[in-house]
Amino acid sequence: MSHRFGPITQNGYVVPDIEAVMHHWSTVLGVGPWFQLGIPDFTDMVHRGKPTNAQVRIALANSGDLQIELIEPLDESPSPYREFLTATGGKGGLQHVSSWPSAADYDAYLKAFTASGGEVLFQGRGGRTRFVYFDTALDFGTVFEMADLSPGTQKLFDAIRLAAAEWDGQDGVREGLPDIR
Repeated sequence: MSHRFGPITQNGYVVPDIEAVMHHWSTVLGVGPWFQLGIPDFTDMVHRGKPTNAQVRIALANSGDLQIELIEPLDESPSPYREFLTATGGKGGLQHVSSWPSAADYDAYLKAFTASGGEVLFQGRGGRTRFVYFDTALDFGTVFEMADLSPGTQKLFDAIRLAAAEWDGQDGVREGLPDIR
């Protein structure tokens, strides 16, 4: 648990080839099933104080209660994902850990972090879900993300966690999202 941002709920890996990594995680590591979100419609993205329109592909799976996110940068636009992939010589790896506090805690944690001199690396929106990456990278490059999940995003994440709990090891990579009706 982070005493500054709440419990860590996700590990985010930046990868050069999302298809290969999903296959590896599902067949070698036994983590899945993977759900491909495709290219999310992020808005209001600001990287190091400047607007950006970076494009990425995202896939999600769970290992127990921990969500695993795979992110593949698709262009050269400025983003923490492109920076990380470049810094690792194109190999990728664990780029961020994330917490999902309530909306009120999100605002309070963000305010406290910036008031103490902390800097925002990247922020934006995915639908009604806000996210922010803090410039907390150490020598190994991992940063801390915080997201204020919308009810729809929370429902999707719950469905992905349930799919992992019920997964029989078959059909480890799935197109589209789980049914959340």
